[in-house]
Amino acid sequence: MTRHIVLIGMMGAGKTAIGLDLARRLRVPFKDSDAEIEAAAAMSITEIFARDGEAFFRAREAQVLGRLLAGPPGVISTGGGAWMRPENRQMVAARGLSVWLNCSPETLWMRVRQRPTRPLLQTADPKGTLLRLLEERGPVYALADAEFVSQAGDSIEATSGRLLTQLRAAHPDLIQEIP
Repeated sequence: MTRHIVLIGMMGAGKTAIGLDLARRLRVPFKDSDAEIEAAAAMSITEIFARDGEAFFRAREAQVLGRLLAGPPGVISTGGGAWMRPENRQMVAARGLSVWLNCSPETLWMRVRQRPTRPLLQTADPKGTLLRLLEERGPVYALADAEFVSQAGDSIEATSGRLLTQLRAAHPDLIQEIP
């Protein structure tokens, strides 16, 4: 690959699962920015939010994203809010191809509703919060270089295969054929 593939989108869109499979298929490194933040802080994102707040987390997220983008080309999964910061979008544009994994609100809710690891959903109305975040973030996610619409019920393998086909067709200079 000549540049990073950076997966963006809402929590529950499948950025980590699809990113792992896509990286395996392309035989390139996979990095999850949230996992990298947790490893560096030696605490969960929920704990970071509780102890230091969202602004602190977002600053660390930008630092980690910059470090990942400075490495060899691979697939990077970002947190749902990372793309909202203009400086993150600029860093990604300079070194990668941004891909919005777009899912229906129903699919997102099915995937995140039972997970206590989503600090932004720790509200009295988590589904309403998710829908509000999706409405706010959608126009900014649409600034990505590519949009990939997930289909409910597809396996991770089928989804990453469709994504790879879409990327190869739209960006043949990005991905060389693998023997």
